[in-house]
Amino acid sequence: MTEALFVSNALLWILVIGLSAVVYALTRQIGLLHERIAPVGALASASGPEVGEPAPLLSLPDLHGVATQLGGAAPDGRRTLLFFLSPTCPVCETLLPTLAHLARSESPDVRLVYASDGEPAEHAVFRREHGLEDSTYLLSTELGMRYQVAKLPYAVLIDADGILRAKGIVNTREHLESLFEAERLGVASLQ
Repeated sequence: MTEALFVSNALLWILVIGLSAVVYALTRQIGLLHERIAPVGALASASGPEVGEPAPLLSLPDLHGVATQLGGAAPDGRRTLLFFLSPTCPVCETLLPTLAHLARSESPDVRLVYASDGEPAEHAVFRREHGLEDSTYLLSTELGMRYQVAKLPYAVLIDADGILRAKGIVNTREHLESLFEAERLGVASLQ
């Protein structure tokens, strides 16, 4: 009798350990699936100018003091990808090569404009370290406030007619590409 009790107890423990392993494996798979089905598109915010509306018309000086026009019909007929960044944002820094490649692949149809606020000296160093000297780089608190940028990195796509076509928080290459895809499909966001 005690032998049967011992065997049944051992089998129950083996079953509990086996079920624990199955639960652990399923939990791990759910986590992996969650990562794989993360949002495809840029996380669009409800604040700021709405997609489909004219972009705010602004004329702002870049780091060299050259006036740069944003919004309104582009005289050169190009779209504008406005990328808000910070020198202290590691995700922004990792997206810089992707932005350059994306602008080249969409070019000559896209003008890439970097935007931030803060101390000009800090941005001049950041710009030099990342090879952005030939790019349009704006420092303007007003620009971030007009688009109500709350988190970085953030991007805005403005078409050649000055209409805001897509916007949102962009953490990956896919998020950046989703701005152009949303414009192609005529939707505000791919989310």
